Amino acid sequence: MSTLAHDPGLGRRLRISHAALQRGALWLLTASSWVAIIEPSPYEIAFLLVLAVFVLTGLRLSRALLPLALLLLGFNLGGAISLIPWMNDPDAVRFIAVSFYLMVTAIVLAAVMADDTQARLEALKRGYLFATWCTGLLAIVGYFDIAGLGDHFTLWGRATGTFKDPNVLGPFLVLPIVFVLQDILVGRRGLVGGLTLISVPLAALFLTFSRGAWGNLAAAVLLMAGLTFLTAGTARMRARIVALALTSLVLAAATLAIALSFDVIREMFEVRASLDQSYDLGVTGRFGAQLRSIPMLLSEPNGFGPLRFRWLFLQQDPHNVYINAFASYGWLGGFSWLALTVATCWAGWWLVFRRGPLQGQAIAVWSVLFVTILQGFQIDTDHWRHFYLLLGLIWGLAAIARRPGAETAP
Repeated sequence: MSTLAHDPGLGRRLRISHAALQRGALWLLTASSWVAIIEPSPYEIAFLLVLAVFVLTGLRLSRALLPLALLLLGFNLGGAISLIPWMNDPDAVRFIAVSFYLMVTAIVLAAVMADDTQARLEALKRGYLFATWCTGLLAIVGYFDIAGLGDHFTLWGRATGTFKDPNVLGPFLVLPIVFVLQDILVGRRGLVGGLTLISVPLAALFLTFSRGAWGNLAAAVLLMAGLTFLTAGTARMRARIVALALTSLVLAAATLAIALSFDVIREMFEVRASLDQSYDLGVTGRFGAQLRSIPMLLSEPNGFGPLRFRWLFLQQDPHNVYINAFASYGWLGGFSWLALTVATCWAGWWLVFRRGPLQGQAIAVWSVLFVTILQGFQIDTDHWRHFYLLLGLIWGLAAIARRPGAETAP
């Protein structure tokens, strides 16, 4: 027994086993995120497994994550206070419960990045790419009504895959696409192999016909390419980035032209590409409802209550995460969300210009998260699971970069 206790080889094997278990749990977390049409989803169950694994094998909470935890707590406490008059509404109770759960996921994922960072991040990336292929394939099958499955995987004539809304599926697909495109630009993947790897997620994202998702992808890719160019260490690398970016742009334009040659796709594209949608315009439209809600919220410290916005404005949701923060979480939640947004932007922009071995990864994550933050003016993102994944990753990587000696030569 004494020999076993002092056997260094046994200790190393146990540590390797713990690391493999942790990475496997993280892979399973993002790999299970492709099913979002049921509640609770497999992602929720997988997160409980991740939490159990890391609690048992070691989880460190850095003081650098305290602002994230406090601001998310303030946001959710505001929601809990706003919920008090509506405790008899099960949908409202579930809404706030999900918010608390998502808060925990962001904090835990940020803490997870403290050790074995590169390998854990790679496990999350591989699982996420797997998830986009699963839901992407079903989205394509549904859109073209293969085997009569159109009714199961489409909504309003747009691909949804295993998501409830095409406007959520589209942004969900963006992060792995950006990671692979970055790998192509810096030479970690070949052009043909990389584009093949993201072909299904790209096709599915296009077939969601979500203007927000299209904009999210385009802006995130441009930001990632720009930041990668600015932080490149050599002129040769910058020239490579420019050449591959232009090549990818030409290939994307050619692919789009081929897709639009099909009448059914072209007709839907023309409708969705228009900026003037009937449900957006007028006093009772989306933007009109948002403007009318602002003076009302100024006199409601506890907001309207969770999910009550739709009761006041013709069954419409706010479609603006910042207005929704005040409407569903009150002043405490609204100001906490604004403060969290500002703090995250400060941390993200500081991080991407910080030299270090994880700078490239940080650029890809921040490019998607920053654009998603901006997209919050157009849609409610406060219950997007992948938003909290991005939030946790950025805060976790920023906490690592603050450690003494974390900065290294490029």
